[in-house]
This record gives sequence, structure tokens and C-alpha cells, in this order.
Amino acid sequence: MLKIWGRTTSSNVQAVMWTVGELDLEFERYDVGFKFGGTDTPEFLAMNPNGLIPVLKDGDGSEALFESAAICRYLAARYGSDTFWPADPVARAQVDKWAEWAKITAAAAFTMPIFWPMVRMPEKDRDPQSIASAIAAFDRLLGMAEAQLSKHAFLAGDLFTLADIMLGHLLYRYYTMEIDRPPRPAVEAYYSALSKREAYRTHVMVSYEGLRPK
Repeated sequence: MLKIWGRTTSSNVQAVMWTVGELDLEFERYDVGFKFGGTDTPEFLAMNPNGLIPVLKDGDGSEALFESAAICRYLAARYGSDTFWPADPVARAQVDKWAEWAKITAAAAFTMPIFWPMVRMPEKDRDPQSIASAIAAFDRLLGMAEAQLSKHAFLAGDLFTLADIMLGHLLYRYYTMEIDRPPRPAVEAYYSALSKREAYRTHVMVSYEGLRPK
């Protein structure tokens, strides 16, 4: 059985848990990080010297894995179908380029520049101009997704893949925050379709109100 360390309100944990849910894998998850603490214990640091979540072990005695994208790729490779994470390296690369873009480029443009000031920062400390600029920059990236999703049902093509995990887990927060969003009809339709998936509703559509400053 999978053992996963990380709180439900962590975006990186949500990506892992959504993958677990889509693959219908049995798991035990332990609340660690933020208000739960536990990331600075010798036991946790032995699993992840970074002191960050998520961490995964696949069975007793297995080596711990950290870094959410690496965990998701491992789960996809070990338990996923050939459509979700192709065995052929050429086909897999087409999925992986979008997965990497979403996890690195898109997430970096959203999480700290937009989500952090709008949710994790007191309103008095926000810089509205910087946030507006960040939203515009993120929207330019969503333009790439818009072009893809105007041609295909999913980010990397006509089938649901790991790339959709990496982009889709950002969209719940993006579309529920109190910000002005430029219209992106194909991305909006895509988000609506994702929100009908049971694993997405369970593991990604999680309230982030508890992350706001007291």
C-alpha cells in the first residue's frame, strides 16, 4: 500500500493524490506540514532532507520518494495505462513536455506571484499592480493551453494523461480566487470537464481558506 506524507491543502500533495485517485490505488495519507508540523523531525528528514511535502513510500521497506513530479511520474510508470503515460519514449515525450511545462513554467507563474499574495498574504501587504502583471503573464501562458485545448480534449492530445494532472491541479485555485481573469473559453471548458472527475473533486477541489493569515 502507498504511504503518503502531506496535508490536503498542499498543491503539490494534491497533484500526487489526484494521480493516486485516477489510478485507483490504495493509500494511507498522513497530515504533515504547515499547521500540522512534522517536517523537521529526524524521521521525516531521513525520508526527505529538504523537509518538504509530499513524500511517498510504495510498500514497507521501500525507498522514500520526494518531489511531487517525480512521484507522479513513478506512479504513472508503475501503475498507469499506456495512454496515461506511454511506454514508447517518443509518445511519452509528447506528454512529458506538457507535464514539465505545466509543473515548472505554469506553476511558477501562478503559485508565488498570484496565489501567495492573494491567499497567503494579508490584504494590506498586497501589491495590486504586481498581482495584475502576474495575472497577465500567467494568462499568456494559458494562451498556449488555449491553443492546445481548442484542438484537443486534453492538454497533450485527445486522451487524459499525466500532463493534465500537472496543469489541472492549478486551475481550481485559479478559477475560484477573487481576481479578474481574461476569458479563455477552451481552458474554462477544460476546467469544467476536469471538475466532473471524481478524483479531481476529492483531491483537488479542497478549500484553501485555512491557508489565509489569521
